[in-house]
Amino acid sequence: MALLSVSDINVYYGAIHAIKGVSFEVNEGEVVTLIGANGAGKSTTLKTISGLLHPKTGGVEFQEKSLLGVKPHKIVEMGLAHVPEGRRVFLQMSVEENLEMGAYTRPGSEVDPGLEKVYAQFPRLKERRKQTAGTLSGGEQQMLAMGRALMSSPRLLMLDEPSMGLAPILVDQIFDIIQSLHKAGTTILLVEQNAQMALSVADRGYVLETGKIVTSGTGAELLNDESVKKAYLGG
Repeated sequence: MALLSVSDINVYYGAIHAIKGVSFEVNEGEVVTLIGANGAGKSTTLKTISGLLHPKTGGVEFQEKSLLGVKPHKIVEMGLAHVPEGRRVFLQMSVEENLEMGAYTRPGSEVDPGLEKVYAQFPRLKERRKQTAGTLSGGEQQMLAMGRALMSSPRLLMLDEPSMGLAPILVDQIFDIIQSLHKAGTTILLVEQNAQMALSVADRGYVLETGKIVTSGTGAELLNDESVKKAYLGG
């Protein structure tokens, strides 16, 4: 049974039809990626799943429960965490305070074990735990945004453009972290402009063009697909 099921959603920004009949699913334990050019509708799809936008028609189900009309914080409580594009960490707060904010839907007894787990995953954050988030590098802020989402103990982690604006060496680091989270049992829905990296870590992928899914397949199939190579892999 799919952990997340998106069925035929249509999303509008005013008169603009941004998402046109998109359907896909994510099964427990998978990394699934949505790739596509800027403005293809990838971030809009994630925002619709996490309750920040509402589809005009269609459905979104998580663990077989409809998410339509559910408030975003309740969706987090249900086990779905969203790391937004641009990281959005609280710049004036310390690293540890940012992480604690991520646990606001969890009982207090889970905060310390959650911090230990995140620090084991991101040793750099442990070193910097008393620093204000605004003093971190872009890569460290991305780690912090991911760590903060993990504090809610999600069944599904949605990552929106985690490599955006990062130097190539940091991009590699972030993708290593995505793979280790996956190995540790986290199900991941990844939106990413770096199609090469995204498809190399994904079990399956969907290609979005102007709000529609035009191709789907395993990560390996899409990496070898001529039209995908031409459009997104510089092949």
